[in-house]
Amino acid sequence: MKLTATAAKQAKPKDKQYKMADGNGLYLLVTPKGQKYWRHKYRFAGKEKTLALGVYPEVSLKAARLAHQEARSKIAYGVDPNAEKRVAKLTRHLSAEESFEAIGREWFESHMSDKSPGHRNRALRMLERNLFPTLGSRPIAEIKATEVLAALRRIQSRGTVDTAHRAKQTAGQVFRYAVQTGRAERDPSADLKGALTSPKTKHLAAITDPIELGRLLRAMDGSTSGQVVKTALLLSPILFQRPGEIRAMEWSEINWGEKRWEIPAEKMKMRHAHIVPLSRQALALLEEIHPLTGRGRYVFPSARGASRCLSENGVRTALRDLGYDNATQTPHGFRATARTILDEVLDYRTDWIEHQLAHAVKDANGRAYNRTSHLKARIEMMQSWADYLDELKAGAKIIPMPQAGQ
Repeated sequence: MKLTATAAKQAKPKDKQYKMADGNGLYLLVTPKGQKYWRHKYRFAGKEKTLALGVYPEVSLKAARLAHQEARSKIAYGVDPNAEKRVAKLTRHLSAEESFEAIGREWFESHMSDKSPGHRNRALRMLERNLFPTLGSRPIAEIKATEVLAALRRIQSRGTVDTAHRAKQTAGQVFRYAVQTGRAERDPSADLKGALTSPKTKHLAAITDPIELGRLLRAMDGSTSGQVVKTALLLSPILFQRPGEIRAMEWSEINWGEKRWEIPAEKMKMRHAHIVPLSRQALALLEEIHPLTGRGRYVFPSARGASRCLSENGVRTALRDLGYDNATQTPHGFRATARTILDEVLDYRTDWIEHQLAHAVKDANGRAYNRTSHLKARIEMMQSWADYLDELKAGAKIIPMPQAGQ
């Protein structure tokens, strides 16, 4: 007699587990705790076996019968449904280990371990917010260029063209890592050249006119920001290093005897140690703030606690309070300001300027300069630059300064 849906529903637990047969090997197993499991007893290659077909009531009687009939059909064609189930489970496990997300996280741990915290955070956000939701569960070896393009266009559709291009770059790094470690044959993102909308080139706002720069410097002198923020603001054009490097400046990095700021490689974008000569003006600003923050780690600690450095918006907000928004002058823009004026007005050698900006610079033989390259000349250049800024601030007639050492 066939099992009914009502009988399956009303089946009560007993002291020992028992079976309620439905025919042809299908039965409902009822345990003493009241659990109900669908099972299919069958013979294959002369051996008696049992196939699990699900848990009642998640799997109804009708669904169990369909699964039972499918299993019987496989047996008729010489396929053991239990063996097939084990292979499918193993395949899913292997696919999960070699999914885009699994390999992406492996790449992150392998290639981002020596990067700055900010760089690591940006890379992880790019993976988790933009790539894993669409590509994460796919076996990396099976992902086609069309799938990658669909994921990137989804990002682009939000109006974030730049993010889509950065996501393509990150995805390519993950794919190439998979190729290098034998989990994929090629990088499908390489086929997408020109497939995305070209990003609009955005230059960070920077004042490069000496007269306007003088006005800005005078406004900065009158800033009402707190001493920590104001000092970081005043040092920004003098040192013209990256804003993140300035706000994370540590007292241990200041070499008072040699009058220079020595930035370790792990804090630099190019991962090379860097020396910033300190002019008289820069040293005076550091000496002035030392009694306030000198007992802590950071020259410019966060207002939320000395264990953290000044936030990335500190100097930007101070500029905005003076009437200089992101379309006029940004903290990063001081680098372009110095680059342009040192070259076009003060006529300093380009390689000295580029080296002081911590850009990748190579000599005539293709060898990268080390951190002390042209140090004597750069010390002179940084002092001349600070003196020139003082002249602009004072409203002096703008005349290109004499250049020594050429």
